[in-house]
Amino acid sequence: MELRRLSISKPCSFIIKRPLSCVPRPPPPPPPNNHRVLDRVSSILSNSSFKYPQCRSLISLLSPHDIDTMFYSLATSPSSNLNPKTTLRFFHFASRAFNFQFTLRSYCLLVRLLLLSNLNSPARLLLIRLIDGNVPALYALPPTNRHVEIAMAMSEFSTASERAAVLQALDILVHLYCTQFKDSGFCSAIDVFEFFSNKAMFPSLKTCHFLLNSLVKADQLDKSYRLFELLSRGVSPDVYLFTTAIQAFCKEGKVDDAIGLFSRMEALCIAPNVVTYNNVIHGLCKSRRLEEAFRFKDKMVENNVNPSLTTYSALLNGLIKLDKFEDANCVLKEMYSKGFVPNQVIYNILIDGYCKTGSLSVALNLWDDMLSNGATPNSVTINSLLQGLCKSNHFEYAEQVLDKMLSSGSSVDHVVCFSVIHSLCKNSRFDSALKFTIEMLSRNFRPSDNLITTLIVGLCKDGKHSKATRLWFRLWEKGFAANTMTSNALIHGVCESCNMQEVAKLLKETVERGLVLDRISCNTLIFGWCKEGKVEEAFKLRDWMGKKGILPDTYTYNLLMHGLCRLGKVDDAVKLLEECRKHGLADVYTYGVMIDGYCKANRTKEGEHLFIELVTKKLQLNFIVYNTLIRAYCTNANMIGALGLCCDMTKKGIQPTCTTYSSLIHGMCNIGHVEDAKDLLDQMRMEGNMEEATKLICEMERKRIVPNAVTYNALTNGFCKDRKWAASSYYMCKRGMMWTTLNGSILTLLAILHRYAQASKRPRLGPPSPRLGSRLQQAASLFFQAFVSGCGRLGARLNAALPAWAPPCSPRLLSSPANFVFFL
Repeated sequence: MELRRLSISKPCSFIIKRPLSCVPRPPPPPPPNNHRVLDRVSSILSNSSFKYPQCRSLISLLSPHDIDTMFYSLATSPSSNLNPKTTLRFFHFASRAFNFQFTLRSYCLLVRLLLLSNLNSPARLLLIRLIDGNVPALYALPPTNRHVEIAMAMSEFSTASERAAVLQALDILVHLYCTQFKDSGFCSAIDVFEFFSNKAMFPSLKTCHFLLNSLVKADQLDKSYRLFELLSRGVSPDVYLFTTAIQAFCKEGKVDDAIGLFSRMEALCIAPNVVTYNNVIHGLCKSRRLEEAFRFKDKMVENNVNPSLTTYSALLNGLIKLDKFEDANCVLKEMYSKGFVPNQVIYNILIDGYCKTGSLSVALNLWDDMLSNGATPNSVTINSLLQGLCKSNHFEYAEQVLDKMLSSGSSVDHVVCFSVIHSLCKNSRFDSALKFTIEMLSRNFRPSDNLITTLIVGLCKDGKHSKATRLWFRLWEKGFAANTMTSNALIHGVCESCNMQEVAKLLKETVERGLVLDRISCNTLIFGWCKEGKVEEAFKLRDWMGKKGILPDTYTYNLLMHGLCRLGKVDDAVKLLEECRKHGLADVYTYGVMIDGYCKANRTKEGEHLFIELVTKKLQLNFIVYNTLIRAYCTNANMIGALGLCCDMTKKGIQPTCTTYSSLIHGMCNIGHVEDAKDLLDQMRMEGNMEEATKLICEMERKRIVPNAVTYNALTNGFCKDRKWAASSYYMCKRGMMWTTLNGSILTLLAILHRYAQASKRPRLGPPSPRLGSRLQQAASLFFQAFVSGCGRLGARLNAALPAWAPPCSPRLLSSPANFVFFL
């Protein structure tokens, strides 16, 4: 409110400490006769040239509502001769020079005047500024309802002469809301449309098409249904409106509603066009209703609507998704017969379908055909082909395709490239993955943190630490600095393989480039120093952590204690354990480290005390703690204690591991209880630990503890159950077993032959054949290799071993492998 318009009943004094910028001069007296002022306004606004001095003196006399009343009277008068350009300048001058606030109706009158004079661009710009609130207008409603207020102000001009300008303004408003104000514009457009439709005022059919199409494209499908119903009240929908509405229903999977609208369209004698049919066919194919889709295709042909390339594309897509490749080939042949050449979309559908089913040869032929027909592969094509090649483990060809696309300068979607790089990493092709990653970095595409971490971990595991380090620096040079997780992966990889002097040098360079160490980084470095036996450096790093506010965790203490115990500094480790307990960070692994340290230092009793403390505190024990103490007992020949712990861990549901059995077997052998050791070995075989059992056999031989037939039978039966025929035959043939003394070994060999026979998938009975199955032939050969010498009494032993129902073993049985297999 302006000070000059305040009525002051009592004299009072004002202390003005700064000039009022909004009031250019002292308040003038009240305006004289309104007719004289109206004439002055009319004279100024009707003139072709804008006169600033007259406007300046006039503005100081009038309020916004005075201007509104006079402007409405002049603008709506049949004899009005207002100059639109002069009027527009008057509004600009008053609002900018005097911050004069016109009413919203005054601005809408100005829009109407501009549209009636075919000045559409200024009218459009003025409406944008009104919607944005960038003009000093007097609004009655809050900004969230400004679109409704503008619509209400425009709808006041409803005479026959004004109606055309109002509808033109409505067209502009709808376009503006859909294009310039997309965030909330669609809602505003629908509200304005509904407001005017309630007054039986509708925009042009072209604007209706635009609004409905915009809503469907933006996936505002619920709003599109509402709009179509509003349109149906006052506008006769044409084929384009029906087609767009049908597209909206199909897009959301409401195919039955789309078909209902299609029937309504036909009932109104509106002939569907090819786009209408295509929308319905596409919707049916997406819903896997292919029979109905083909019926609609037949219907469009009956109605003299020729199928288009889009029609065939939709049908092919539906067939390929259902793996109906033969039907798809028939549709493709029909398409060719109609003179159509597959476009990029159809090639993409076919290549993707064949790649997903593993038919790579067909997909590659289509790829070649696509290139020869001049169709340009896009990211979808390349992605489908590359994913198919990677899925089928054709990585070399995938690399060739990608390399060719990149070297030719073709535009390749970076998402596709990174997907291939990820597949290469998963299959340990790290050099190729690194090459393509470097290429993508040169094109300023940043790989994801997960991908970079995977690649760096893989390179380090592959022993290519220098390449992993160069990649980290390359990322930094490109402005794509690796995150902490990736940096930690690099530090860990380098710590595991390189000496810590090189690690320290690398660390200095990376920290200079912005690497921030966290607790994981520090723990990794502590692990590296302790691994090299430089525990003092590890403790220096722990002190540095404290200065930087990085608190050590359980893993930090465990690493330091393990490092001290490895150096034999168990007492120092005990002090660290007390500190760890004090901070409440000791867990079962902490105790495991210390128990291991005590045991290796021949202080088993103290290790026992810690174990008892673990049990007392009811911490969840694991096999590592048990194995540590069992190994110590076995080393000290305390087999009763070791076996007792083994039983205890089994009772607590902790399965003995290969390490458990290894310790126990070694302990038994060391005290001369070889038979008990062999029983444990047999128990390992029963639990499926064949690999570890084999190692123990070898170690027994190195210690000159000769395994006997029982030991070998245990191993042989275990390998037979695991279908490891070569291993079983090795332990029967290479150990020089004597047939004259081993009845059990004969049965073992029969077990081998029986399992070979089962694996051969051939009938066990039948006439002798010179062509035996390869597995049976191998089994028979193994048998004869085993007793090539000293088999004189084998027949008798076989007869003794065979069940009662089997025929006796004659000398002819041993004349050839074929006869023996026939006997089996």
